[in-house]
Amino acid sequence: MAETIKDIKNRFDNCDKGGFSAFILDYEKDDRAGVQRLVLRAKNELAKLEAEKKRLYEMGAFERKYRGECPDICGIDEAGRGPLAGPVVAGAVILPEDADILYINDSKKLSPGLREELFDKICKEAKAVGVGMASPSEIDEINILQATYLAMRRAIKDLGTVPDMLLNDAVVIPEVGVRQVGIIKGDAKSVSIAAASIIAKVTRDRIMADYDKKYPGYGFAAHKGYGTKEHYAAIEKLGICEIHRKTFLKGIV
Repeated sequence: MAETIKDIKNRFDNCDKGGFSAFILDYEKDDRAGVQRLVLRAKNELAKLEAEKKRLYEMGAFERKYRGECPDICGIDEAGRGPLAGPVVAGAVILPEDADILYINDSKKLSPGLREELFDKICKEAKAVGVGMASPSEIDEINILQATYLAMRRAIKDLGTVPDMLLNDAVVIPEVGVRQVGIIKGDAKSVSIAAASIIAKVTRDRIMADYDKKYPGYGFAAHKGYGTKEHYAAIEKLGICEIHRKTFLKGIV
């Protein structure tokens, strides 16, 4: 008995990233209009998948360039330099040479749900992941740039291993005895830096969601401490709290 279109649709719905080619081969000669629509959709999905693999390959150019002399390449990025409240958080990630985590990108270009999914995949598949942060009081004491460097050094230490090279998003981190390459807009050009940006962003977002419970009324879970209209209104009503960066609010409160 021939498969029903419903059966074929169920197979299409359950295709993983490697299953569309087989689906097309099995059904492209089926002349039923409903099946042909599914075949066309499968071809479109396959084309998108191939485009994503090409994009990801291009994002590995820096890693391929240096890996011969530096096997363990660590991407570094931060989240939270600009907010009025909360820590600045850095992520450090060493991906294996054969890493194949589709859709890794600059964390700002990803939906919250996809960031969470990729966070879990990176933590599972990376050779090492490190997180470091600097508190609001440290930001006030040494300024946001130095606090960012401090968070990055802590993230590197948290790896539990010493990388052979650092790929950084635009910066060169002082007081680090490892070869470094700063890449302008590196979170969109290096898969390792992009992975680090996801680790930093998701970690910080989770911290701010926890702070939302500890300091109700400020809306930290929604705006993550950034200077939104709602955040300024909450500060005017409630005053500042322990996690606000006082140096960022001079002349405002």
